Amino acid sequence: MEIIVPPAFPDYELIDSGNHEKLERFGRFIICRPEPQALWNKNLPEAEWEKMAHAVFRRFREQSQGTWEGERGEWKKYREMPDQWNVQYTYAGYSFRMRLGLTAFGHVGIFPEQSFNWNFLMDFIPKYSQGTFRLLNLFAYTGASSLAARAAGADVTHVDSVKNVLTWARQNMEASGLNDIRWVPEDAMKFVKREVRRGNRYQGILLDPPAYGRGPAGEKWILNDHLNELIHQCASLLDRTRKSFLILNMYSLGHSALIAENLLKQEFSDASVISGEIGIPDRHGRLLPLGIFARAQF
Repeated sequence: MEIIVPPAFPDYELIDSGNHEKLERFGRFIICRPEPQALWNKNLPEAEWEKMAHAVFRRFREQSQGTWEGERGEWKKYREMPDQWNVQYTYAGYSFRMRLGLTAFGHVGIFPEQSFNWNFLMDFIPKYSQGTFRLLNLFAYTGASSLAARAAGADVTHVDSVKNVLTWARQNMEASGLNDIRWVPEDAMKFVKREVRRGNRYQGILLDPPAYGRGPAGEKWILNDHLNELIHQCASLLDRTRKSFLILNMYSLGHSALIAENLLKQEFSDASVISGEIGIPDRHGRLLPLGIFARAQF
């Protein structure tokens, strides 16, 4: 297993973390959000956080217990900032643009720790495209990986069950000056099984599954119950006659990178499989763990 420190991202910085929170800069704006893995103390004084932050996200308080629970919450602005703004990502002559926003779930529309995967896509695809490179992005959210792959020349299929998220991703594509991404508003498992029946093949597959979710028709997704089958189905979609890969990212607390590695080795015994933990350093050099990954590569 490896510990991955993503490359520098000029429009993003983790300033500090601790006491179950993180202080981040996205472009010109600084926000404070909950971070359950930041169990240590903050480096900077609380007053410094309050002075720096443009906005702070707080989950709704559960009245009977007096604690922060659930996913939804609200933003409180301490300094003037827009509800939406843009950031730019550039690597190896490729670039894309992402519109960010203050959502009711505390997300802003981008996961900066994934920049090491974006760079991998922009290195791998031009080198091994052989005229065409088909990439399938499952649970694709607002599409940073889709944009990175499309900018590098891939034929991208972007699957997410939430239609307003697909609209957001399409706007990011247009703002980036890109085109022709295929948008699929569907449950990931249903789509993959249908692609297997059709005999379709992809040279790259990305999976960013949540712990829990719902498909457009109410299909229930539970990571621990369905991930094994989904990877098994995806194994039938990967074109192993060419240079190809499958990347699995997971963010759920308590999951080891060994789980992701074992799932891929089970299906891709003839591939090179690596796994690891992703951590972003703050200004004080302390790494904040932000997920795990595994990659099978042929």
